[in-house]
Amino acid sequence: MFNPSLARFICTELTRGYFLEHNEAKYTERREKVYTCMRIPKELEKLMIFGFFLCVDAFLYVFTLLPLRVLLALLRLLTLPCCGFSGSRLLQPAQVCDVLKGLILVLCFSMMHYVDYSMMYHLIRGQSVIKLYIIYNMLEVADRLFSSFGQDILDALYWTATEPKERKRDSIGVIPHFLMAVFYVFLHSILIMVQASTLNVAFNSHNKSLLTIMMSNNFVEIKGSVFKKFEKNNLFQMSNSDIKERFTSYVLLLIVCLRNMEQFSWNPDHLWVLFPDVFMVVTSEIAVDIIKHAFITKFNDITADVYSEYRASLAFDLVSSRQKNACTDYSDSVARRMGFIPLPLAVLLIRVVMSSVKVQGALSYTCVFLFYLGLVTLKVLNSIVLLGKSCVYVKRANMEDKLFEPPSTIPSSTKSSNTDQPTCPSPSGKAQTQDFNVLLLMMYQTSDFFLFRPSAPKEEEGEAQAASELKHRTPKKDLLEIDRFTICGNRID
Repeated sequence: MFNPSLARFICTELTRGYFLEHNEAKYTERREKVYTCMRIPKELEKLMIFGFFLCVDAFLYVFTLLPLRVLLALLRLLTLPCCGFSGSRLLQPAQVCDVLKGLILVLCFSMMHYVDYSMMYHLIRGQSVIKLYIIYNMLEVADRLFSSFGQDILDALYWTATEPKERKRDSIGVIPHFLMAVFYVFLHSILIMVQASTLNVAFNSHNKSLLTIMMSNNFVEIKGSVFKKFEKNNLFQMSNSDIKERFTSYVLLLIVCLRNMEQFSWNPDHLWVLFPDVFMVVTSEIAVDIIKHAFITKFNDITADVYSEYRASLAFDLVSSRQKNACTDYSDSVARRMGFIPLPLAVLLIRVVMSSVKVQGALSYTCVFLFYLGLVTLKVLNSIVLLGKSCVYVKRANMEDKLFEPPSTIPSSTKSSNTDQPTCPSPSGKAQTQDFNVLLLMMYQTSDFFLFRPSAPKEEEGEAQAASELKHRTPKKDLLEIDRFTICGNRID
């Protein structure tokens, strides 16, 4: 007979045992979640670094290759009377887009001369801390809205200007679209200037309270996104948004440093005064991104390997834009994927540099020319490395076949009725393999650190079998279809 007693109860509590292996699946899953959270910083930063250099490549393109392409297009126009006109176009569609981008840059830069940066800075500095905090949050939302709608305006301009003449046109004309694009880039540049001025006021405040509040706003972002339901496609959209925001914040920090160094007559000692604040802002950005992505993947049971898929999708954009049958420029594809539009940011940076650095004398112009050559060199090297890495990521993800598929821009229900819709031509089977093999061979011969080696025939057969198996799996929404920057991170199209 059981005789309860206090001594027996205490003895039982001290000697009672249990076996975790009876619920092995549960504890194994918990351990995998911990390992996933530990892998998130590494995998996320790989994606962030790759995306950051993609933004750098698109941004440097505006300063380096775009002016040269505009000059070549103008040279073609000037030499047409001498060489004779052949064909139905004065300029190729890509050249027309380049000329339009150059005109937008020149006009917006001329208009930005009438905006006084110093007056805007002192106007913002006179506001209270709470009002500036609200203004900065409103500017962040407005920047996302402008980025979302701005690329539509630019795409509409490019298509209206290059649309074939034999097609029935239903547009309002090139000039209204051009004026809309100029107006948009000008307003977006002013918006980013106000953001930079607010950040500059936060850096120069005595008690740093505004800077602390603005940094705490990043941690509020965790509350707004962590506890929402996320699918892989939504996480891809948010990752692209984080890449764009991180690059934009770095450019804003560069503008703040340039303005402060100008005020202190380019004294190198003042740079060390700014360094702690810059480091604090950069560290908070990285920490918030890591914490946010770690908990989102934990709560939604998403593995860390998904970031390699995202990186392969971004690499696919770069590789596909280098093909002969490419349908868009690479900088535009980055804008559609990440919401990063380099034109307004480039206009503002040129405006700040021109007002901060005085160029006088032949030696100064020589230094500017050498600096331009350095930017061109950096752009070319960055493009080569990115293209080589992208080829590796595309091949590793078995996405070579998608490079040569015509884009499905028309719904299947309307293809029969709208047969005159333009699509990119698809090369023949031999041309497909030759184009990609030539591209990979060129990347392999260009540099030794791309870590790419031709696969053996057995490996190719194994990859072909794996590709055939993938075709028979249940279809899922492709990451390559996510080509629009959206405000709502949890929206599913």
